[in-house]
Amino acid sequence: MEKPVIAVDAMGGDHAPGEIVKGAVEAVNAFGSRIVLVGRQEDIRSELQKYSYPQDHITIENASEVISTDESPTTAIRRKKDSSMVVGLNLVKQGQAAAFVSAGSTGALLTGATVIIGRIKGIERPALGTMLPTTKGYTFLLDSGANVDCKPAYLVQFAKMATIYVEHVVGKKAPKVGLVNIGSEKEKGDTLSKEAHELLEEVSEINFVGNTEPRDIPYGPVDIVVCDGFVGNVILKLAEGLSQALFGALKEEITKGPYVLAAAALRKPFGKLKRRFDSDEVGGAPFLGLKALVVKAHGSSKAKAIKNAIKQCETFVENDIVLKIQDQL
Repeated sequence: MEKPVIAVDAMGGDHAPGEIVKGAVEAVNAFGSRIVLVGRQEDIRSELQKYSYPQDHITIENASEVISTDESPTTAIRRKKDSSMVVGLNLVKQGQAAAFVSAGSTGALLTGATVIIGRIKGIERPALGTMLPTTKGYTFLLDSGANVDCKPAYLVQFAKMATIYVEHVVGKKAPKVGLVNIGSEKEKGDTLSKEAHELLEEVSEINFVGNTEPRDIPYGPVDIVVCDGFVGNVILKLAEGLSQALFGALKEEITKGPYVLAAAALRKPFGKLKRRFDSDEVGGAPFLGLKALVVKAHGSSKAKAIKNAIKQCETFVENDIVLKIQDQL
């Protein structure tokens, strides 16, 4: 079966275009991926010359402009028609690519994806999903920042879309769904949480197990947690900061004083532990609810993250997740 074509924003992110191009090449060499790199043609060509890869697996789509993170998302999408992000999204809309990956501005990507690609009929709000590492593997968080204000019905749609994604992309059958709340009791929380809980209990297509407190998420009691984008983004950023702080403090402690000799022996197990909590292993966060897949890679993404985001796109497309969401909703 021929691989789907994945469009990649070569100019988005802190390490573009170097790490983006490198990640694309690694995906081609590892998975046989077919990629369109979108951005300034000469810059991309200059980077590609550093590597060996099957030449027919990577093409370039020229785009002269770049959308920066400090621009207004709506204004940038409207005015910068020849930006790497807009050109890449249009490749997907026109059917020349099956999915789009960008490490650029989250706001611009969501705005552009919604306007250019459009929502699946019946979907109220597309949502941003993020894999959170846990002691048992990963928990899928939806929404992690796309929708600050939500209605209870939105959370029901998030739970349905997340269930389809986790079942077919992650391979977890009948994933457990939890609603983020300040207590495990059904009566806890604000109006949104209480009303959403009642609605989720009535949905037969998902395996809803009740409320999940944020402190329990790292232990992996559920496979999916749903919440509004404000709460989700707070959870995500706290988890990122706490993880970095803990690993930094741990490294500082074991590389000084009497622990220096032990540090060498502990390098391998600590390396494995760090990889378990490394967002680059996942690749990116999918926008669910659109007519085609758009994946937001972290702004600081390096080659490994881009490579894994491309693989994630291929799995999504090959399992026809958009059609599955469409059929259910």
